[in-house]
Amino acid sequence: MNEELKNESWVYVAVADPGGSEKFMGLYDEQSGISYIPAFHEKEAAMACLINLPRSPGEKYEVQAVMFEELARDARDNGFLVFMLDAEGRIRKQIQP
Repeated sequence: MNEELKNESWVYVAVADPGGSEKFMGLYDEQSGISYIPAFHEKEAAMACLINLPRSPGEKYEVQAVMFEELARDARDNGFLVFMLDAEGRIRKQIQP
């Protein structure tokens, strides 16, 4: 899927500690030295991929919808890129917010 992202577009992300001090799941690729937030166009793809993403032990995660503008702002403010992934975890698009 090659969907155009706009500020008002909804994307799906994994949220750590839902209902508490929520934060987007961020990952670090040691090989490239890049910190990124995995995001998805569809909820089903996010849920399918979440089980294969590295997670902190004991941390609860939940897939939630978020407006792309909010995700991009949070990523930019914290030094992350946004990677749009498919259900298999393949990178479809890298976004520098």
